[in-house]
Amino acid sequence: MDLLSLPTVSVLSDNVTIVEQDQVKIVRVIHDKATAGIALHGGHVVSYQPAGQQDLIWMSDKAIFDGKAALRGGIPVCWPWFGRIAAPAHGFARTSEWELVEHRENDNGVIVELALFPTEETHDIWPNMFDARLLVEVGDELKVTLKVTNIDDHEWTFSGALHTYLNVGDILQAETTGMGGEYIDSLLENQVCQGGDTLVLTDTIDRVYTKPEAQIKVEDKVLNRTLTIENSGHNSAVLWNPWSQGAQGMTDMADDGYKTMLCVESTVHAPSIQQGITLQPDQSYELSTVISA
Repeated sequence: MDLLSLPTVSVLSDNVTIVEQDQVKIVRVIHDKATAGIALHGGHVVSYQPAGQQDLIWMSDKAIFDGKAALRGGIPVCWPWFGRIAAPAHGFARTSEWELVEHRENDNGVIVELALFPTEETHDIWPNMFDARLLVEVGDELKVTLKVTNIDDHEWTFSGALHTYLNVGDILQAETTGMGGEYIDSLLENQVCQGGDTLVLTDTIDRVYTKPEAQIKVEDKVLNRTLTIENSGHNSAVLWNPWSQGAQGMTDMADDGYKTMLCVESTVHAPSIQQGITLQPDQSYELSTVISA
């Protein structure tokens, strides 16, 4: 995504400006270490490009920036649930308007904090009071942290994911390691399967890896780099690529879009909302992902 060509709405500091893509405002970070973009629609990271590198984050050329649809690509925030265990799929955070709360910068990078608070619309979907914060740290690496706090007078339960789309040169030549050997295969009616140490895709994949290692690595032989993903607060890592048949069924992805992306997601996976993580009043929980090349 070409952040530098987008029209500027306002200048907040030497490193941070608000720009606009169609109907969506984006917090643009330009720093010696890296450039990045975070859409206020969805609290959605749309770009992270370290100095001298191609973007580590994949965005669809056909993503719809109408301020209503979820953005295709980037790092969607799936919360207060992940998957289709309730409606809408992946929760409401990725289609809600987040607020820019704070931005700080120094020689090491820029930190941007966004917030999402309950509205009548969210209450109709999920009748709980919450405070959700997204901390995006842009420097030599990208760190994204979702912190949710129960500000209600009763407990509530959630699941979620930071649904990262990684940019790769050619999915057929990308080798993934560190995801662990055991996974739940969504394409085989959630059957528990055993896999190898190294994954090279030849077809669609939709797997919940239940025992990921501390670091997952994607060796990209075309772009001559290794992407490292380090997650915390998760109970699994979801790997997904829709392949040609899936891409052809999406209006917001080019038919060949699947060739240059792989999702490696920091995930709190649960078969139902009730089986997710329970927070008591005033309790908080953090889910994060750190991405570097």
